[in-house]
Amino acid sequence: MSENEALQKRFAAALMPNYGMPPLAITRGQGCRVWDADGREYLDLIAGIAVSSLGHAHPAIVEAVSRQVAAVAHTSNLFLHEREIELAERILYLLGGTTPPDPPALSSGGTHPPGGPSGETHPPRPPLDGRVFFANSGAEANEAAIKLVRRIAGPGRPVIVAAERSFHGRTMGALALTGKESIRAPFGPFGLTVRFVPYGDAAQLRAAMGSDVAAVFLEPGLGESGVVPAPEGYLLAAREACDRAGALLVLDEIQSGIGRTGAWFAHQAAGVRPDVLTLAKGLGGGLPIGACVGFGAAGAGFAKGDHGSTFGGNPVACAAALAVLEVIERDGLLAHVTMVGEHLAAGLGRISHPLVTGVRGAGLWRAVMLTAEVAPDVEAAARRAGFLVNAVQPDAIRLAPPLVLSAAEADEFIAALPAILAGIPAEVSP
Repeated sequence: MSENEALQKRFAAALMPNYGMPPLAITRGQGCRVWDADGREYLDLIAGIAVSSLGHAHPAIVEAVSRQVAAVAHTSNLFLHEREIELAERILYLLGGTTPPDPPALSSGGTHPPGGPSGETHPPRPPLDGRVFFANSGAEANEAAIKLVRRIAGPGRPVIVAAERSFHGRTMGALALTGKESIRAPFGPFGLTVRFVPYGDAAQLRAAMGSDVAAVFLEPGLGESGVVPAPEGYLLAAREACDRAGALLVLDEIQSGIGRTGAWFAHQAAGVRPDVLTLAKGLGGGLPIGACVGFGAAGAGFAKGDHGSTFGGNPVACAAALAVLEVIERDGLLAHVTMVGEHLAAGLGRISHPLVTGVRGAGLWRAVMLTAEVAPDVEAAARRAGFLVNAVQPDAIRLAPPLVLSAAEADEFIAALPAILAGIPAEVSP
């Protein structure tokens, strides 16, 4: 019995079966590569579902986490600590706030030049009236957003508008907003009134709005439905519809945020400012953290005691997140993500194979679209060839690699994909 098989046997005996049986036991990683328990190497093109933004064992995260855990690992919400304040300030700056605070020194042990990590001068920005609540995951960030909406809107606006095919998490409130009946149905009723509309249809979104609507929850792109981008102008139309109806616009950037699309946040490219923004995944670079950001009235919507989290804003997780944000800026990773993402998409787009119908997405958030419902077969074949990808839908393979993926590493997958597809039938599954 191999080491992988032995660990799978123990997994089956000790853990609940909600994940099925994972195909590999990952024991270590370095950069964009990981190794399983039997020593096999893989190019990681899913990064823990868009989480490991700097790849594996990045020295900046290792140093920041080690330093923080040696100082204080936990305070609870009964006390404040500097890392959570620094992180909130930096998130608000990246969202359009005033001149940023000095970033923490990274693993080099040195200090940064005045003005920023690369010595550049940050121009003053207009004040941003925003506030941050820290949680431990994306679902928790969305739960906070739901409570915030309810607190602000009151009982006279009981309806939340959400999108069909959306995914906001698996806790009860987040699941209530998730537009996938197959995962919702076993767990209702949810205690929320949700009006679902087709994603990307601005006319139907406008038609769903009324004086009973408290908020609209949207993703800038449908990650779990196969990296489906919002149509041009859709987020702006949603902003305008919310303004006319007096409702809040909540954008879920748990998967699309923190540089994933080549911008800090996907909504910035659309020129839209939400009332509430939720973040997680890539923010912590592998450590669990989520954030709910409120602007204007939404930033002050919670009163003392309205919400909380014992572990939210954990010092170690905040230290990791600060390192992630600093490295993305210091190393110019937004431009890198744009360049390598376009290189990856162009290379995949040149592949002529009856199973491949195209590539969609932005930055290093892409989906290879298939002509048949064989994505699980493609995922398995890719794994045998040394590549970790995700069969996010029956006819789509999701790629969300670390933001540090090189063009040469992207080329490895581009070159290997035709052979990966070669043994897979090109007919639609029954």
